[in-house]
Amino acid sequence: MNTDSLFQPFKLKTLTMKNRLVMAPMTRAFSPDGIPTADVAEYYRKRAAGDVGLILSEGTVIDRPSSSYDPKIPHFYGEKALAGWDKVIQDVHAAGGQMGPQIWHMGVMENHASGWLPSSPFEGPSGFVKPGELNGKAMTESDIADAISAYGRAAADAKRLGYDTVEIHGAHGYLIDQFFWDQLNHRTDKYGGKTLAERSRFAVEVIKEVRRQVGDDFAVILRLSQWKPLDYNFKLAANPAEMEKWLNPMVEAGVDILHCSQRRFWEPEFEGSELNFAGWAKKITGAATITVGSVGLSGDFMGAFRGEASQPSSLDELIRRMDRGDFDLVAVGRPLLADPEWVQKIRDHRVDELKGFTSDALAQLV
Repeated sequence: MNTDSLFQPFKLKTLTMKNRLVMAPMTRAFSPDGIPTADVAEYYRKRAAGDVGLILSEGTVIDRPSSSYDPKIPHFYGEKALAGWDKVIQDVHAAGGQMGPQIWHMGVMENHASGWLPSSPFEGPSGFVKPGELNGKAMTESDIADAISAYGRAAADAKRLGYDTVEIHGAHGYLIDQFFWDQLNHRTDKYGGKTLAERSRFAVEVIKEVRRQVGDDFAVILRLSQWKPLDYNFKLAANPAEMEKWLNPMVEAGVDILHCSQRRFWEPEFEGSELNFAGWAKKITGAATITVGSVGLSGDFMGAFRGEASQPSSLDELIRRMDRGDFDLVAVGRPLLADPEWVQKIRDHRVDELKGFTSDALAQLV
């Protein structure tokens, strides 16, 4: 396969990438008390040394009392945690890489299996963890304002520490996505509404505050998904017209790149077109997009959590879509989690050296 299109440079504002390959954010939970360790820094340094074009960190939570459900998820606030992230970016830059933190608020969650609970109840638009089931509290407008400010502070800290970009996590059933979904957002104030566009107000205000904190020249990424962990086939936007009303206000608010999460990148988003989610997002908004979902492996990533293994798979279909301009960047998850040299092996056509993926890789930092 001809992989030349994956190895073209990409530049947008503060991003100057050597290739089009992005390390997808992948929760690792190896940061005791929310503080990333030297092992975490080395994990990311290896990917930079392996020529990943852009590293997006695992989700790292903002400064709200119940933004996390796991004490080993890293924080992006507080002196000790930020010192840990300072070492990460210094090491990544020294290895020739570029990186952005993914800033995150989980919203209302199931209780962690360990029994650990945050100091305050989980918070979300209406307190629901799934349709019809409460496990937290509805945020007041004061809570919402404080959360918006916390996203902004995290983005400002990312810029201050020297990161090349910041990604806002708005996907996969977490806080911002909970506001999008009518089954979890029952609000009757300005942060609710009958339409997806109305329920996007919280996301738009988060983006505006992030943009205000980092300035016009700093690259801002937003990760989105249609699917939910509770419903793999769910679509927030049922058609291109709904997607337009959803995405355009967020791009206008300050998003430079839309990171469009799918379980399988080759699946069309709507009937009548081969375009996937990233392809439609680029067509509708004109913004740069990242595609992601089972790139380079035979099975999707949700299967990994059920113990399912995956084998290396062809990139021909991905490259065909990229060559025709469907999307700008490609995020890779499990292959890079298991093998920091995956990008170099693809570039050098060392396909016989590619590794599969087993759930064992989730238990360690390789």
